[in-house]
Amino acid sequence: MTKLKNHFEIVVIGSGPGGYTAAFRAADLGKSVALIEKDEALGGVCLNRGCIPSKALLHISEIIEEAKELKQKGVQFNSPKIDLEQIKIWKNEIVGKLNKGIAQMAKSRKVRVFSGATSFKSIKEIIVKTETGNETLSFENAIIATGSRSAMIPNLPVDNPLIMTSTEALELKSIPKSLLVIGGGYIGLEMATIYNALGSQVTVVEMLDSLLPGADKDMVRLLQFKLKKEFYGILLKSKVIEVTDKNNNTLSVKIKNKGKITERVFEKILVAVGRKPNVENLGLEKIGVKLTDRRFVKVNKRQKTNISNIYAIGDVTGEPMLAHKATHEGKIAAEVIAGLPAEFDAKTIPAVIFTNPELAWAGLTETEAQEKNIEYLKAEFPWGASGKALALGQSIGKTKLLIAPDTKKLLGVAIVGARAGDIISEAALAIEMGADAEDLALTIHPHPTLSETLTNAAEVFTGTVTDLYIPPKK
Repeated sequence: MTKLKNHFEIVVIGSGPGGYTAAFRAADLGKSVALIEKDEALGGVCLNRGCIPSKALLHISEIIEEAKELKQKGVQFNSPKIDLEQIKIWKNEIVGKLNKGIAQMAKSRKVRVFSGATSFKSIKEIIVKTETGNETLSFENAIIATGSRSAMIPNLPVDNPLIMTSTEALELKSIPKSLLVIGGGYIGLEMATIYNALGSQVTVVEMLDSLLPGADKDMVRLLQFKLKKEFYGILLKSKVIEVTDKNNNTLSVKIKNKGKITERVFEKILVAVGRKPNVENLGLEKIGVKLTDRRFVKVNKRQKTNISNIYAIGDVTGEPMLAHKATHEGKIAAEVIAGLPAEFDAKTIPAVIFTNPELAWAGLTETEAQEKNIEYLKAEFPWGASGKALALGQSIGKTKLLIAPDTKKLLGVAIVGARAGDIISEAALAIEMGADAEDLALTIHPHPTLSETLTNAAEVFTGTVTDLYIPPKK
């Protein structure tokens, strides 16, 4: 009786974007599905403590910045009054609405939801530690979608409320007068943008010689040019070597920069040095699931692990740790289990940094091309020549295309500027469809828009651009 009651064709562990997508797609394909979530609310880190709340707060920060910039254009507002409690209520309402939506969709699809920590008992059984006791579920296939968590650096004071990960930072308990952000990646810069707009003096420390490792440096420089004006400081090739709690609600921080050690005091620190996969306590070693050296779950193009009925998707399988990658992989795993001919064969996974201005790219980056000795041609269109960008006060930006010398097909696209994250989708589609530069140049875009900078950049390549003067080659 118990086995029939708690037997499923598919169990999905984790209800983030990848997990709930896998569960819902499998249910739509006629499978009996259990969705297991260790937290009370569905949606995973992305919805509850990541993508959605951070983008809501970034919207506020963008409006504050735009209001400041309008002063130069003859429109002046009073300084904003920040009501943290009201902001948190608004943010939580957004999250709650989406939580309820996911729960309702699970109910509509007859996906059974279990709450509690999970560990494999065997390759056919799993234990869920619920509030009322342990429940054993039997299954035919399992999909691991347990995501990732913030990584920490050693030698920091333990359990100090003045030291935050992005999770604590999004709770907005207070806005410190001074904030040190350790890590110049996308999480660090997005959170720095939020706190800067809300009134903190923000200093960013990054070990490498550039912000946003992985993005092309020429694109990052344009973003950094603007951020340097807004933040209190950006320290590259720098390292935090010691943090001391001064017992007066401040932290003393020693920073090594260019061989010199300086000591500064901050009210709070945000640690944003990357993320680690959630593979602990799942019993993966017990059932023989293989992990990489960095403890990501190894999978093939069909999202299968080395155990034939165990699949994995999302952050737990490795870089890039992006919600839209997890969603795509979730559908693949569900469809493979259902017997459909699915596998991961995307040509590109677009990436977006939601700072102001935004930075987005799809396909090959110039850095990758140089590292892999891939030949390419390049065409760029500066946003200073875009009427829409100028009208928005967003002239700091550019659109860059990388093009194959022989076929003239698009290899990669990078954009820095307002709404870059929305524009990059067209570039991703062009790459997936195998479009060449002329296809993009001959596609009529509405004017005036920011998206037409894609056509403008392609016209630079084909020699047909009229919004710039480029002297003919001799």
